[in-house]
Amino acid sequence: MRRKLLLGNWKMNKLVSEARDFALASKPLVGTALKNNIDLGVAPTYLSLDTVKKNADKGMIVAAQNVHFNDHGAFTGEISISMLKELGIDWCLIGHSERREYDNETNEKCNLKIKALIANDMVPVYCCGESLSTFEAGNTKAFVSEQIRVGLRDLTAADVKNLVVAYEPIWSIGTGKNASAEIAQDICSFIRSILKEMFGNVANDIRILYGGSVKPENVKAYLSCPDVDGALVGGASLKIDSYEGLLTNIL
Repeated sequence: MRRKLLLGNWKMNKLVSEARDFALASKPLVGTALKNNIDLGVAPTYLSLDTVKKNADKGMIVAAQNVHFNDHGAFTGEISISMLKELGIDWCLIGHSERREYDNETNEKCNLKIKALIANDMVPVYCCGESLSTFEAGNTKAFVSEQIRVGLRDLTAADVKNLVVAYEPIWSIGTGKNASAEIAQDICSFIRSILKEMFGNVANDIRILYGGSVKPENVKAYLSCPDVDGALVGGASLKIDSYEGLLTNIL
């Protein structure tokens, strides 16, 4: 049975001091989550990774929001996998829609990053999802299929056993417009079918998250879907009260 996963993406939010306060306040939540077969995690900014790692419960997943596929070099402003590992970070988001839109994060570049993470025993959380125009044109599945097939190209079933995929319809991120639970299930089930085609039965073990205006009020409906194994949450993960509310509503 796939473990549920609640992962907060803090984006460009929280000072280091605020991250420390959140990490300390989250400690009792982790024990509750683990007792109920749920993994909890957050993805802070680079500056707060070490602080959260040191002050949160050891069971808390702490993920980076991005990483470069090269181990070192003349890449101003970038961070390498070895730098993350030095801090004890072994999870990383890849291909979030905002990075795709603002930073030219192509499927091909995601593929390089995912391969590098897997080669270093890291867990990639690969984000995919479509724009409003793609959704309204009825092209969601073709678009997402391309993201999955290119982003995970040349990997094996053994490579992807710990992979996490996050489906985040762009038109539902930070807009207050929620994809219905039926849409989330349909696309997450479709993603699993592509993974099964590419990698065989290991697809049944890969966790697929839904992301897009997830809040305490609607998280249970999404996670009740058979192919939705958790949530990638933005704004509702920034305050400890709403983060706790997300957990409480899926226990």
